[in-house]
Amino acid sequence: MKKKIFISPILAICIMALMSSCEDSLEAPTKSSLDEQVIFSTPVLAEGALMGIHQSLAETNSYRGRFIPFYGINTDIEWYNSSENTNDDRAKLTAYDPLPTNTQMNMENNAWAKMYEAIERANLCIRGLRLYGNVEKNQELAQIYGEALTLRAMIYNDLVKAWGDVPARFEPISPSTLYLPKSDRDVIYKQIIADLAEAENYVPWPNETSVTQTTERVNKAFVKGLRARICLAAAGYSQRPDGTIRRSNDPDLTVAKLYPIVKQECIDVIESKTCKLGTFEQNFRNLCQDNVTAGLESLYEIPFSDGRGRVLYTFGVKHTTTDKYTQQAQGGQNGPLPYVYYDFDKDDIRRDITCVPYEWTNGKQVPRKLSSWCFGKLRYEWMKRVVTSTNDDGVNWQCMRYADIYLMAAEAINELDGPEAAAPYLKEIRKRAFPNNPEKVDAYMASAIASKETFFNAIVNERALEFCGESLRKADLIRWNLLSAKMNEAKA
Repeated sequence: MKKKIFISPILAICIMALMSSCEDSLEAPTKSSLDEQVIFSTPVLAEGALMGIHQSLAETNSYRGRFIPFYGINTDIEWYNSSENTNDDRAKLTAYDPLPTNTQMNMENNAWAKMYEAIERANLCIRGLRLYGNVEKNQELAQIYGEALTLRAMIYNDLVKAWGDVPARFEPISPSTLYLPKSDRDVIYKQIIADLAEAENYVPWPNETSVTQTTERVNKAFVKGLRARICLAAAGYSQRPDGTIRRSNDPDLTVAKLYPIVKQECIDVIESKTCKLGTFEQNFRNLCQDNVTAGLESLYEIPFSDGRGRVLYTFGVKHTTTDKYTQQAQGGQNGPLPYVYYDFDKDDIRRDITCVPYEWTNGKQVPRKLSSWCFGKLRYEWMKRVVTSTNDDGVNWQCMRYADIYLMAAEAINELDGPEAAAPYLKEIRKRAFPNNPEKVDAYMASAIASKETFFNAIVNERALEFCGESLRKADLIRWNLLSAKMNEAKA
């Protein structure tokens, strides 16, 4: 069962108290410390403060309606299905043309504002728990502390992906820090990598405690996976303020320094045996059916209540009319590029789950144009409940799944130890994709390990096939410095 994330009385009290504390810190500090001491020494109140971070992510123009639908779209495998409409500000967000006047972002409560609101709430949690939580001895408060560190790291990573260098605010706002300039992204990367190393000490493995029995709460597998993902990004390429595209010059953010961390974090998760791959389709059915049981493929999901979130609305198979499956005629806003279907081997079970050539009209499947196919990983027809809202569907956003752990491990180990050492991790993903054709898996792996470069290219291609429609591709291509080359290939 999903846990409903809404503004409960406890959450409302905590948010008001903390916001009051923030204001008081600019005027009368004595009251602030008392509020924090009560909240962050009491598990149920501290948890309410933590839920305030989630609440910021679910706001209309935050992750819910802006970052999730638009950031990761327009790559060599994914696009917004109305990208050609030059008058559509949503298309401009996905097509690398977000002008200051864009009506989807030009507002006070846009994604940027809500992400920094979430960060301020995380900062308040972290400070309060460090001062009053006794996190070394109180497991409940330790979990909340580790979660706050992790959510802050996740949000900062997303800010850097979308905006590059951004203000680094790791303490609650004070008079001297009310206005901050941009910081070098390397400063942020180093801080959040260290924060996640700390969080690992406080957050248990999936199902190790009652809290980590659900994918709507942070667990150690996700913390380690997120740290691996951020290390890959920090060691990778990005466009710097002077226009150059390069890796970091910081000696602490080199491939030699960070890839061993990626390797170890991923191996730790795999060897913990706290997660399972299962079948490719089942993971997405679980998402559609609100199955948030930890220990399966999903490592962490941004939680939405039934009447919040636009995941199916944006990424689901299109329903042009209401029918027995849904009272929401939505889906199909984003979809695969026309040729992606043909990139899959005909025996790859991921193909027909990922690329859907039809939409639903009056309860029947109707073919769609090749240029507007749907992603098929999320489907109203797989749900156990019927969506009645016209705007939101309540399906969680999956931030990371276990397959990513294997492919990050394969990528890092190939770089450090060569393709033969990395091969078993890639092979696990290929085996699942070809359950009825083991001979194809063996033949593919035999060719993939020919050289380090060949294996790297196999990883580049595998991540496209495995994660199409999950908004990971853009960040991958940027960190590999392949965005331009792959986009040009897609246009050819």
